[in-house]
Amino acid sequence: MKNATRHKARLRLDQRLQPLNPVDRFAPPPKGWLRAIREALGMSGAQLGLRLGISPQSVDAMERSEATGTVKLETLRRAAEALDCTLVYAFVPNKPLETKVQERARALALREFDRIAHSMKLEDQESGGEDREARVADYVRDHLRLRDLWNGE
Repeated sequence: MKNATRHKARLRLDQRLQPLNPVDRFAPPPKGWLRAIREALGMSGAQLGLRLGISPQSVDAMERSEATGTVKLETLRRAAEALDCTLVYAFVPNKPLETKVQERARALALREFDRIAHSMKLEDQESGGEDREARVADYVRDHLRLRDLWNGE
């Protein structure tokens, strides 16, 4: 039952994250979102500093740290509020989560089958390759638990 619930949760999450792809649409401007939005609004660093209660030099440092990727999320959240914006933060998988889980399970099953096939070959007990995909699917369904997919590598 837990696997079915997690499966549904993955599908719902994939569905929610799908509109964010392709993620390159959200690549930050070279000098960062903070500076781009501030400048687009015609706001000076000093004016943003007043709204944040910090010096213009601190605003400059904040913008530089965003551009280099070292800014804290809380700092960005405060700056976004001062600019009447909403900070959006998300992890966007490169592939759908369900696909990643299925691929990982299949890879583990194939690795196990290859190990078994090698042992059987050494013992001169090779089995035919027929129905391999069906056996892989059965192995995934009957032997692999979701929490074990990510052990090791």
